[in-house]
Amino acid sequence: MNRKATLAAILDFNLINIKNPLGGVMLRKLLKTGAILFLGILFLYSCQQSPVENNQAQVQSNQILNKDKISKGEITQETPLLGEFVHGPIVMIDGEEYYLAPGAPDGPNGATDIPGHYWRQITADRLQGKHYNTGPFGKSSWWSSDAPNGALLYLVQGIIDTWSEEKAKRYAKTGIVHYHEFVRVSDGKKHPTKILWFRHIAVRSFTLDGGPHPEFSHEVEPGVDFEFIPNGMMPYDPES
Repeated sequence: MNRKATLAAILDFNLINIKNPLGGVMLRKLLKTGAILFLGILFLYSCQQSPVENNQAQVQSNQILNKDKISKGEITQETPLLGEFVHGPIVMIDGEEYYLAPGAPDGPNGATDIPGHYWRQITADRLQGKHYNTGPFGKSSWWSSDAPNGALLYLVQGIIDTWSEEKAKRYAKTGIVHYHEFVRVSDGKKHPTKILWFRHIAVRSFTLDGGPHPEFSHEVEPGVDFEFIPNGMMPYDPES
């Protein structure tokens, strides 16, 4: 049976059983559980290889994230971008090159980035990341003392946007509780208005007891981490 036929059969079965209230409830629970397990398997499969282990092979120089297309206005929020996950990427914002900060200058050619993070650009204002248990210049087990060194801890969703109190409150409800700054490659100055908002989605159970803010130590379970270094309510000040 092909995929379309299988899907049609599932839908027909669902419609038939919804007529029976008890059967419909049980079926919906089964379908929901199956969908969650399927998505979990896909996430884990896509993240098996750690770029921490072969950084030199994957990243030989700074990789500008689709600079030409963004500069020409050919990329919109709906445009999917392809690319490898890289540490220390150059992100194009408003036609200028930026690094992520604060962080360590351990990327290619001294590029700064958040320790243990690797990125690729999905759209003009969206980044997708992987967060590993490693620190500045490869320091071992920097984020967690009980997760394996170099282990994948989180999948990260990044949104390039401005800060406002209303926006911070709205984002927090969905688990976007943390942000980082952008510094211009040419002179190190912060972007005047835009930051990178983060949603961290844990892929394993561990204790987050390291990193730059061990005071926010907490136990993490698979799923959205609503407690990851919650600085989202702090107003962004490009002059600080």
